[in-house]
Amino acid sequence: MLFYYFQGIALGAALILPLGPQNALVLNQGIRRQYHIMIATLCAISDLVLIWGGIFGGSALLMQSPWLLMLVTWGGVLFLLWYGFGAWRTALSRNIELTTVETMKQGRWKVLALVLAVTWLNPHVYIDTLVVLGSLGGQLDDGPKRWFALGTASASIIWFYGLALMAAWLAPLLQTEKAQRAINLIVGAVMWFIALQLALDGMTLFRQLIT
Repeated sequence: MLFYYFQGIALGAALILPLGPQNALVLNQGIRRQYHIMIATLCAISDLVLIWGGIFGGSALLMQSPWLLMLVTWGGVLFLLWYGFGAWRTALSRNIELTTVETMKQGRWKVLALVLAVTWLNPHVYIDTLVVLGSLGGQLDDGPKRWFALGTASASIIWFYGLALMAAWLAPLLQTEKAQRAINLIVGAVMWFIALQLALDGMTLFRQLIT
């Protein structure tokens, strides 16, 4: 059974390691030391729900609802464009705001909404968990399937908490105006690049639906 567990860890790591909206948010908030543990927890819990749903049968819903997938895709495009614009505006502002106790008090619900949005409005998350993991793990027998799901979930938990804690550890070096400008420029570029990819996917899906 350990073979399926480590297979799940390997595949989960391969899917989660590339820089995307979730990782960019966890990294940025970790550097700011602003609710980074809460964000890592929410990302991990969301992944657990999606992984379990994909491996234990949830992939059928997404595969049978292409219009739902298209709706999520274009919702993700709009959100990522908005988030990327905000990151660039912060990077280019005259006086960039560094983290303070007051801004942390005001930003809790904003950060909570952001982490839920970058997770649940990102179609790549559904494709990775419901389609890829679902198609592979769903073919296994019940015992190996549970170990495979546990392995992919372990990869998600280790990655998000590790990324948040590492970013917080590096915060004294990176929590300066110059570093924050550079980080926000990179985050904005990543968000817009992924938005472009999603828009291309959305147009392809739309053409498939109308033909």
